[in-house]
Amino acid sequence: MTSMAKRSATDDELLNPENSVFALIDFQPTQINSVNSMARAQLIRNIVATQSLINAFKIPTILSTVNVKTGRNQDTIPQLKALLSNVPSYDRTSINAWEDVDFNRAIKATGKHQIIIAALWTEACLTFPVLDALKEGYDVFPVVDAVGGTSTVAHETAIARMTAKGAQPVTIAQLACELQRDWNRPDTVPGFTQSLVDIGAFLKLS
Repeated sequence: MTSMAKRSATDDELLNPENSVFALIDFQPTQINSVNSMARAQLIRNIVATQSLINAFKIPTILSTVNVKTGRNQDTIPQLKALLSNVPSYDRTSINAWEDVDFNRAIKATGKHQIIIAALWTEACLTFPVLDALKEGYDVFPVVDAVGGTSTVAHETAIARMTAKGAQPVTIAQLACELQRDWNRPDTVPGFTQSLVDIGAFLKLS
């Protein structure tokens, strides 16, 4: 059994770690506490598993918060901060992170064309930068089971709006498989497997 040659990152329609950047936006206590489209404890488990997966594949993370410096909000939750020790955080006042100069420049400075994104809430801080990035020609992949909205209808309506404009929704399990592709890439297998254990897709390892 011989696998085909690894695809060129620039010509790969599927998510490719070499051409991807992860935008992580507003996973702060106030936002999490107002999510009603899924259980908040599950939301935290899912976003932590997503970040662990991103780290395993060495995909750069661009982290942003809103209104920390103004004192209106607390910082990124500690469960995520523990996975982002060397990642700068771009605090902003704009609801749409794409309209923040520092965040926008940081995304573009990576030179990556595929943007994997998770943000709270789905209907605002996720939807707005997704639509703007799509308009500028990026391929954008919202991780739909690692985000949430103020209600189920708000979350689902936002996903539908983004998809209609060309966003490509992915789940954590799909993201993991798409990044891994081939079991003959042993370096990332442990991170791949652990992330799926953490979200309950795989049974716990012995």
